[in-house]
Parts: sequence; C-alpha cells; structure tokens
Amino acid sequence: MAAPGENLRINGRRLWDSLMEMAKIGPGVAGGNNRQTLTDADAEGRALFRKWCEDAGCTMGVDRMGTMFARREGTDPDALPVYVGSHLDTQPTGGKYDGVLGVLGGLEIIRTMNDLGIRTRHPIVVTNWTNEEGTRFAPAMLASGVFAGMHTLDWAYAREDAEGKSFGEELERIGWVGDEEVGDRKMHAFFELHIEQGPILEAENREIGVVTHGQGLWWLEVRLTGKESHTGSTPMDMRVNAGLGMARITEAVHRIAMDHQPNAVGAVGQANVYPNSRNVIPGRAVFTIDFRSPDLAKLTSMRERLEKEAAGIAADLGLGIEIEPTGHFDPVTFDEGCVGAVRAAAERLGYSHMDIVSGAGHDACWINRVAPTAMVMCPCVDGLSHNEAEEITPEWAEKGADVLMHAVLETAEIVG
Repeated sequence: MAAPGENLRINGRRLWDSLMEMAKIGPGVAGGNNRQTLTDADAEGRALFRKWCEDAGCTMGVDRMGTMFARREGTDPDALPVYVGSHLDTQPTGGKYDGVLGVLGGLEIIRTMNDLGIRTRHPIVVTNWTNEEGTRFAPAMLASGVFAGMHTLDWAYAREDAEGKSFGEELERIGWVGDEEVGDRKMHAFFELHIEQGPILEAENREIGVVTHGQGLWWLEVRLTGKESHTGSTPMDMRVNAGLGMARITEAVHRIAMDHQPNAVGAVGQANVYPNSRNVIPGRAVFTIDFRSPDLAKLTSMRERLEKEAAGIAADLGLGIEIEPTGHFDPVTFDEGCVGAVRAAAERLGYSHMDIVSGAGHDACWINRVAPTAMVMCPCVDGLSHNEAEEITPEWAEKGADVLMHAVLETAEIVG
C-alpha cells in the first residue's frame, strides 16, 4: 500500500474552527453540549455536517437508522471504501469533542485531500453513526449495532425514551429516515478517532493512543418493589424500603468490581426512586448498573455475582426484584493490520504514542465484527468526559487527526 509522506498534515486551525462551530448547536448550560440523539439540535447538527460534506464535494447517503455516509470517490470503481467517523450526538451534559472529533476529523481528511489534490484507489466515506451515546434511547451504539447485525431494525425503532417516545417516530419527526437498508454497505476498513475519555495518555505524556482492544460491558437495569409509606410514622422494623435496597446494591456493585481487579470497573450511573417525595419511603427504585472489563471471564463473573447478591439483598429487605440486561458486548480485539497502520502513522509523524485499551464503548466495537477496524485516541484533560468541562487542546486534536489521515490514506492507497 502507498504510504503518505511524513510531511503530510491536516489543517489544524480549520479542524478546530469546525469543532467550535458545531459546538454552537445544542449548547449546554456550563460550556459543553446537550445535543441528544433525534432532537431538534441533532437535526440542526446533521444539516450543518451535510452542508460541509457537500461543499467538500462528497455525496451523502443515509440509511434507515439515520446514519450519514459522506463519500469521496476513489479511482477504482470496484474497490471497497475505507470508512472513517464517529458520532455527533452527545450526553445531556456532554462535551464538545466526544464523538464529534472523530466525525469532523474525518471531514478534515477530505478537505485536506482536496487542498492537496490527493486521490486514492479506494473511496473514503465519512460516517456519523446515529445514537452512539444511548442516553436517550438505550442501548448505546444503536445504529452501528443494527448495521453489524446485533439488533433488528424493528427492535431499534421500538426503543423508547423516558417520555415514551419511540426511536422510529423521533427519527421520522426530525426528517432523517434514509432509504438505504442498514448494513448493506461493505467496508474495506473502518477507522475511528476519539478522545480517550480517561487519564492514561495525559498521565503518561503521550500524544496518541493506539487502541488495540476495547472493553466488554454489561448494562443491567434493576427494578426493586417495596411499599410506599410515611417516613415519620412507619416504624423502622416495618418498612419495605426500595431506596435502601438500591443503596445496598450500589455498594455491592463497587465491592464486586474491586474484587475483580485489575482491569474491571463497575458503577450505578442512573437511579430513580418513586414517588421521590421527601416524606415518603420509596416504594419503587429503578437504576442501571454498568460493568466493564477487557477480560470476558471477569465480565461474566461480575454479572453473575451481582445477580446473586442483589437477589439476597432484596430477600433480606422483603423487596421484589427484577434485573434486565439492557446492553452488552464482549471484549473487542481490533484488526491487527489496521492497528498496525495507526501505529506506523504515529511513528512516521514522530508523535509519542502507546498501546491502549478503550475503556468506553464505541461504534468501532460493533463495526469490528463486520470489517477490519481500528481506533486512534488523543488525550483529554484530567481524563474527563461525559461532562461539560470536557477539554482537549487544539494540538491534541490536530495530531490525532494527522494520525487518522495517515492510517486512512495508507489503507485507501494514494494514487496521485
């Protein structure tokens, strides 16, 4: 494969300006973004991305999950495209870079190629996957999961948000139901640039993370049923307190993850008690557990132990309990050839780098099942993400996109 020269760089100022312009859409309350999937803000961000892609000479395709595919043609009509991208949707209190850097970094590759008159044998397609975050419609990585055959389209369309609105109805409402069948596209390879969302690269003073593996995860929704009663007049030994059960299970989640060290994590991230009144003992609690590990045996063990301990806690307190898995994928090993292209790009550019395991789930984790895949990571300040205070430097963004471009162009084969 033809490799790009080490002097080839993206336009870092243009990339940063694009990030800041996209961040104006769906602003948060503390400097970040609230551009949740299938909201009006998401529709506005999509429209801007489409305009930028068309201005760069790309043709836009959209599938029935609303995923966007901006294509720059190659010289060989029979060559499968090299895909690159991530997601534009954010958490309710999200940052300006999580996902967005990967999409706009892909667009910047196209713009730089246009500037320099670079042509490739394989087409290059910049992708915006729908509902990567999973915060409004669980599970995460929903569209890429349908693409990879992990979910059916009908099942995805039936996912509901907290207000009972379905994914399918909201996708139609914002006008982004495409006509392509999901998963029909064939890929030569897929690359995703992302901020680390952890503290390792910054702590190790490395500019680039070469992602070799991704953690597996289990998302479990726990529903506890007790008995609502007055907090002031119900004797302590006569209470059936769903909130107390939730507290004890939350502590168990932490203890179980600690008992599976190293390379295992767990937490309760979303929690609600009902009726959520200051003078009513909760009669119901609904909360989610997030277990992750790159070790499948540990991941399985944590789930099995939690289910056993939670059932015991509920029985001790007289509570009803239901536990339902709402998201899962096994640990991921990324493609050796694509990972090698990322590592070679970092070395060619002279950027400090290290191998790293992704602690978060990404669309690349599903796409790895259907095409050779790899990820590039850049640091983020204090490892902070899923937070409006999420921050990176323009230099980190630029170097991450440089490595992405070199890996993509090597794989797509420069011809002139």
